[in-house]
Amino acid sequence: MNTATELAAHVRSGDQSASVALAEALGSIADSDHDINAFLHLTRDRAEQQALAIDQAVAAGTDPGPLAGVPIAIKDNMCTRGEPTTCSSKILEGWRPPYDATVISRLEAAGAIIVGKTNLDEFAMGSSTENSAFGATRNPHDLSRVPGGSSGGSAAAVAAGYVPLSLGSDTGGSIRQPAALCGVVGVKPTYGAVSRYGLIAFASSLDQIGPFATNVTDAALCYDVIAGHDPLDATSIPIEQASTLATLGDGVAGMRIGIIDELCGEGIDADVIARTHEAADALRAAGATVETVSIPATIYGLAAYYLIAPAEASSNLARFDGVRYGQRVDGVNVAAMNVATRSAGFGDEVKRRIMLGTYALSSGYYDAYYGKAQKVRSLISDEFATAYKSFDLLLSPTSPSTAFKIGAKSDPMALYMCDVCTIPSNLAGHPALSVPFGAGDDGLPIGVQVLAPMLDEAKMFRAAKVLEDAAGGQS
Repeated sequence: MNTATELAAHVRSGDQSASVALAEALGSIADSDHDINAFLHLTRDRAEQQALAIDQAVAAGTDPGPLAGVPIAIKDNMCTRGEPTTCSSKILEGWRPPYDATVISRLEAAGAIIVGKTNLDEFAMGSSTENSAFGATRNPHDLSRVPGGSSGGSAAAVAAGYVPLSLGSDTGGSIRQPAALCGVVGVKPTYGAVSRYGLIAFASSLDQIGPFATNVTDAALCYDVIAGHDPLDATSIPIEQASTLATLGDGVAGMRIGIIDELCGEGIDADVIARTHEAADALRAAGATVETVSIPATIYGLAAYYLIAPAEASSNLARFDGVRYGQRVDGVNVAAMNVATRSAGFGDEVKRRIMLGTYALSSGYYDAYYGKAQKVRSLISDEFATAYKSFDLLLSPTSPSTAFKIGAKSDPMALYMCDVCTIPSNLAGHPALSVPFGAGDDGLPIGVQVLAPMLDEAKMFRAAKVLEDAAGGQS
């Protein structure tokens, strides 16, 4: 499969047809996705119309854009006009939004072709893509293992070679963790750098959309297309963002990079720690100064997150009541209908988090739980800010382990621990990226996480490119 960058160049020059590229992607999905279950729905008619329009534009001498003819998969919690958008939940089964998310509009304006909607943990709540109303997604590297979550379908679609690019959303690691487990690149941008308009909310102060890609160059290209201010999103940062692609090859010479000590200790598998230190050596060899740094508050990130995120979810998911859209289960009165609809429509993990969040926000417990968690969040942000006074970037493992067996982590707490390395960046609102770096003792992919200060994606991508180049000789 061509990279997104190569394919777009071929289509724009007229050497390749967008329609043929689309047919190849759809054929590949048809051949094997029944085993992986990356896709919930294919947008075939829409995609074929887009491909035809791109081929006609090229024939007429018009440039269709930097992603011309590139097939891309979209996590099924982003609105696509007229196409099913379910959040992998029965409560939204059959719902078709009347508008596109901003990221969808920007991708299509750049010439990308939306081929389908991918599986996820219901309402993006999970770390394995097992919590889907429409069946689990499997890891293309080993079908007995999870792809990570919640954006497991998007990660698997890229890892399986169905598409060179996909979009996911990251609330506590839901792009980076599955990227690590599937051996692809996954990017969580700065909060507010990419519009959330049209993203069905889980936790509004944490959610962020970002790309998966087979390589760092494609990830930077996709990020540059979707990033930028959007007046439709009140949290969108109103500044002009510089191209990350333009400086991708500038390297890390002279950079100061800190390995986060607290994220390389207890609970992290030895092979994952080993790859992280090898990544640090690669950055040193490329001219960076790499030292250990302590950010003590990161150890409280998991506890703070699982109060803040469920609290926001309990508020956001109140809209799914059987009245306005989606599934409805009749009752003797409105209250009974609400209860029956939500009981039938929501899965166990969603119900668990709604109850936890409602409790944390309830009278008498707000200050003790939600209020205290927000103070911890501020502490984490302050400690990151202090670290970034001495370091340009930070480094850590992405996931505590390689991909685990489907069904192996039935205890919710065991699944929650999968996000211990990724959550701090969401709480701080900073960008972070997972790049594949070698394999574990079981032969499965390991990802290393590069963390950056707010809106410093360009340096983050530069370091990731260095690591990608260094990993080229690894097994």
